[in-house]
Amino acid sequence: MQNSCLPVVPRLDLGSLIDSDDEDEFSYIPLSTAHIYFDPPNSSSAFHWVTPCQIPYTQHHLKELEEDIIPENLPAPTGKYKLKYQQYETEMKEGYKQYSQRKAEKTKSNITHQHSTRNKTDDKCVQGEETIADLTTLDRKAVLQQGYADNPYDAQRSTRKSDAEMVAAEKKKQTVAEQVMTDYLSRAVISDPGQNLTTEKQGSARMLPVSNIAPLRLRKRTLHETKIRTHSTLTEYILSNKVQFDGRIISRNGRDACRELIGFFFTHDQSLTVYEYRQFGKNRTNVLPFIQKNIYSHQRGRRKGKQYQLGDFYVGANLTFLSSDHVRFPESIKENTLLILRITNIDRIALDSLRTDSMEHEDGINRQEANDRLVFKAIQDKLKEQLHNRGVRIFTGLGKYFRQLDKEGSGLLDKADFKQALNVFHLEVSEKNFESSWLILNDSGNGKVDYGEFKRAIIGEMNEYRKSFVRKAFMKLDFNKMGSVPIIDIRKCYCAKKHPQVISGHFTEEQIKSSFLETLKDACNKSDEVSYGEFEDYYEGLSIGIVNDEDFVNILRTPWGI
Repeated sequence: MQNSCLPVVPRLDLGSLIDSDDEDEFSYIPLSTAHIYFDPPNSSSAFHWVTPCQIPYTQHHLKELEEDIIPENLPAPTGKYKLKYQQYETEMKEGYKQYSQRKAEKTKSNITHQHSTRNKTDDKCVQGEETIADLTTLDRKAVLQQGYADNPYDAQRSTRKSDAEMVAAEKKKQTVAEQVMTDYLSRAVISDPGQNLTTEKQGSARMLPVSNIAPLRLRKRTLHETKIRTHSTLTEYILSNKVQFDGRIISRNGRDACRELIGFFFTHDQSLTVYEYRQFGKNRTNVLPFIQKNIYSHQRGRRKGKQYQLGDFYVGANLTFLSSDHVRFPESIKENTLLILRITNIDRIALDSLRTDSMEHEDGINRQEANDRLVFKAIQDKLKEQLHNRGVRIFTGLGKYFRQLDKEGSGLLDKADFKQALNVFHLEVSEKNFESSWLILNDSGNGKVDYGEFKRAIIGEMNEYRKSFVRKAFMKLDFNKMGSVPIIDIRKCYCAKKHPQVISGHFTEEQIKSSFLETLKDACNKSDEVSYGEFEDYYEGLSIGIVNDEDFVNILRTPWGI
C-alpha cells in the first residue's frame, strides 16, 4: 500500500551557520520556509509546492509556519551587520523625509503658479482698454503670443537639451575641422603646384623635345620630392593658427538662410575658407567646401577693398563676397551680386590668443563706422516707441509691401519707394535722419538699396541668440529643406496647450492656434505656405516688444517644442 504522505525534505539548520567578518557582504537570509513534495504518480506535474501530507492551510498552520521562520538557536548578529542595518535604516528615513518635502513643495508651487497665472491673466484683461485699446484686431492676436513668456522656465529640462545640443555642435565642428586639415595637408607637398615648377626646372635639360606631345604612357612620371619646401607648403602647425567661426547667409531664400556654415581664418597668410556641413537623415553627413581658401577683401562699406584681418571677425560682423568670383555657388546665391555672411559664433579662446598688440587699428574708419551706428540707433530708438505692440503687423506688412513694389524680384528699391513705405505705415523719420541713413546704405551710388538691409538698418533686428532659435524652429518645420512650409504642417506642429490663457481657461487651444495662423498668413504672399523670410519677419516684429532674451526664447520653445 502506497504511503500518501511522502518523507519530508529536511530543513536547513540555521544554527549551524556562524557569522564571520570574512564572509561576502551579500549574505542571504531566508525569510520563510517551504516543503517540496513529489506528486502521486497520477499527477500531471513532477513536483509542486505543498504542505506536509497535503493538509490545507489554516490559521493554526500559518501561525506555526510564522513561528518556525526564526529558529530559537539562531545566533545574534555581529556588530558589523548591526552597523549596516542602522545605516540602511537611517538612509531610508532620510530619503523618505526628503521625498515628502519635495512632494509638498511641488504641490505648493503648482497651486501658487495656478493662482499667479490667473492673476496675471485677470490683470491683463483689466488693463485691456489702457494698453491695447487703440490696437487693431491683428495686433491683439499677435500680442497673445507674448503670453508664452509667462510660462515657468523649466531650467532642468532646458539644461539637458542645451547640453545635448552643445555636444552635437562640438562634434559637428570637430568633423569640419578634421576635414579642413585633411584637405589642405594632403595637398602638401606631393600635390603642391609649386613642386611642378621645381621638377620642370630640374628635368628641362634632359627632357626630349617630343616628350610634351608623346602619349601619356610614354612620358616620364615621378612623384614630387617631398623634402623640397615651397612657398605654398602647409604644415599642421601653420594651419593650427586659425580662428573658427559659425556663419549664416543673410538671405530671404530659406534654403540658403538655413545652410550650416563653418569658416576658418588663418593668420599665417590672412586667408579664409568656409565649409558647409550637410546632414542627410540621422546618420549620414557630408562636409564640403563652400568658399575656397584664399585671401579676400571687403566688398562694401567703409572698408571696401581692404583685406580681411583678424579684427574683422566678431559675432555680428558681416563678410561680403562677390558671387561672380565663386562659380560653384548655387544659382539662388548667384542671382545677387554680393553674398553677405553673418558671423553668429566664434572661438573666443583662439581669437584672444592670436590677437597681438601689433594689430593694425584704423582709427579713422572706426570713428566713421561708430558714427554710422549712432545714426541708425537714433532712428531705431524713435521707431521702437511707435512699434510697441504693433511690431508684428508693421514689420510683416513692410516686408509684404516691399515685395509688391519689387516688380523685378531683385530685392532693390529706390529712395522714393522707401519714403512712400514709411508714409503708408505711419513711421515718422525726420528728413535729416533719412538722408543720413540713405548716404550710408547707398554706398555703391547706384540709387538703389536692398529693402531687407533697409529694414534692418532703420528698425533694427534681433540678436543672433534669438535668431538662432527662429532658424531652429523653421528648420524643424522645413524638414525637406525646401525653403517654405505649408500652412497645414504649421497647424500640425504648433502646440498651444501650455499657453497661460489656455491653462487659465480664458481661451481654448484652438483659439490661440487660430489667432497665430491668422496673423502669420496675413504676412504671406501665398495663402497656403510660409517662406523663411515671412516666418523670420513675424518673429522679428514680435521680438521688438520682448526685452528679455529668455522670454523670447520661451515664446519659441513652448509652442514648437525646440
